[in-house]
Amino acid sequence: MTASPPAAASKAISLPLLLGVLGVVYGDIGTSPLYALRAALLHFSADGIERWEILGLLSLIVWALILTVTVKYVTFILRADNKGEGGILALMALAQRVAGSDRSRRIVMLLGITGACLFFGDGVITPAISVLSAMEGLKVISPAFEPLIIPGSVVILVALFLVQFRGTHSIGRIFGPVMALWFGTLGLLGLIEVIQEPEVLTAISPHHAIAFCLHYRLAAFIAFGSVVLAVTGAEALYADMGHFGRRPIQLAWTFYVLPALALNYMGQGALLLSDAKALENPFFLLAPEMLRLPLVVLATVATVIASQSMISGAFSIARQCVQLGFLPRLVVRHTSDTEEGQIYLPQVNFALLAGVLILVLSFHSSDHLAAAYGIAVTGTFVCTSALAILVFRRQFRWPAAAVAAVFVPLLVIDAAFFASNVLKIPEGGYVPLVLGAGLFIMMHTWKRGRDLLFSRFRQDSLPLKSFLARLPQSRTIRVPGIAIFMTSQADYVPGALLHNLKHNKVLHERVIFVTVLNEDIPQVGPERRREVMELASGIHRVILRYGFQESPHIPRELEALNQDGVPYEAMQASYFLGRETLVAAVVPKMSHWRQWLFTLMSRNAVPATEFFRIPSDRVVELGVRVAI
Repeated sequence: MTASPPAAASKAISLPLLLGVLGVVYGDIGTSPLYALRAALLHFSADGIERWEILGLLSLIVWALILTVTVKYVTFILRADNKGEGGILALMALAQRVAGSDRSRRIVMLLGITGACLFFGDGVITPAISVLSAMEGLKVISPAFEPLIIPGSVVILVALFLVQFRGTHSIGRIFGPVMALWFGTLGLLGLIEVIQEPEVLTAISPHHAIAFCLHYRLAAFIAFGSVVLAVTGAEALYADMGHFGRRPIQLAWTFYVLPALALNYMGQGALLLSDAKALENPFFLLAPEMLRLPLVVLATVATVIASQSMISGAFSIARQCVQLGFLPRLVVRHTSDTEEGQIYLPQVNFALLAGVLILVLSFHSSDHLAAAYGIAVTGTFVCTSALAILVFRRQFRWPAAAVAAVFVPLLVIDAAFFASNVLKIPEGGYVPLVLGAGLFIMMHTWKRGRDLLFSRFRQDSLPLKSFLARLPQSRTIRVPGIAIFMTSQADYVPGALLHNLKHNKVLHERVIFVTVLNEDIPQVGPERRREVMELASGIHRVILRYGFQESPHIPRELEALNQDGVPYEAMQASYFLGRETLVAAVVPKMSHWRQWLFTLMSRNAVPATEFFRIPSDRVVELGVRVAI
């Protein structure tokens, strides 16, 4: 998931662009046929599977693809772009702008954080279940290969995460053609089987799904938790919109991905109609015996690509969380000289690797992991639909009746899928919930702690206007050089400056106050990046604005001050930063355990010098105690 200019939504359609869409956007949903239909049918396999049961579940899967992906995401959600960008946090930012009250904005924020946390849970499970399901094809070739499944999966996953620091730029060139081959193979294998058993095409009629649900009722509701596995990855259509644009994503889905997926599911159903024993692994049994080993290899490569897409997405979401103030500063390394979105976050990478390996070694098979998978995906679906209702009603001015007619049924479907997956909590559904709850607590604690910290700064700091008014009468000694004071509160004197005056009794000839503001848009244009104001003789205030898809680069922006008429020489500049030591107030505003967690996160945050790319040999840090 990489950032792009707002013009991304109107990119010209080209073959390389469409291949890129296949390689990045559809990797996750494209590997669902490996396990989705089998996982759904296993609920009813104890006494054998009848033809109407196969057709009923096939119909549910096909209509899940139509309603959740085609109608919800492709037709409607992709319209809700934030300056060309998509994703749960971009949608949250849109919704917060039109929320009518502080309480509404808080609810919107909680929905956005919840969706982001569940996305990380999905990011841990996707590589594990995808690679495991591909490697399980070895059992179909020969039972003798079964002991190799777990070790082989571990080796592939470790290698995948260890090469992340190189970036996806060079590897990404082969993603599109490989996924184009993958979807072509899916469609061809399914078509061959459908031709031999054309009755399976009747599953397109929704009456099979309705009859199945009316007959089984509770059992059908439970099966929804597996049916939704066919649409895992649908959120990627929206999240990657900024990179590829709306139209290429819509075209690729409508004319290539959806037909290939539908044909493959139909082909698996046709195979099961003719041979119920194929439930052992209907996907790989679609292929002739001599082609099963190449299919395992192709499936493994496809699942690696799907995993790579989720990992890149986790990097992007993590950076957005940092920029929006939900997580402490993290190490962000840029792996491309030309594309802003090609980033690598080592802390996130190794946290994901640890989680993935724990899942593989704990659950051992894709069938067991399927129970853990759906709840993260469906939870994100619910958050997206809820936020979309607010955005389409207030931002896009849709009539209430139109919003209700479109999004309420979609929200009901999402809620049904989520509720069905809640029943799988004891079997493994607790995994994404535990991960999501832990991340939610961390994000909420960090946001609350930073708000209290800023409030304390405003209470204890001297207003900048008062300081500047007293400065001419203070007889403060001015010394040569440029002093740059980083401050989050543009209207107050930085604590580092007051400490410097108190201890060193001097003020530099030229002083620059730098404040970094993070806006709720993906990118800030160069015309709005810098706001420069002269406050007094030799004293300037510089406000730098960044979007949630961007990483700050303070020295580069300050060097551009010469263009604004402010003399600046990098070799004469010294950066003064305040390092806060957090202590408990007499009447603390956070519980002890949250204070401890906030302090721990603060201590482990990436230093401002590294995050803002400030030369470490030009930094002076001054400590200050802050009580919250």
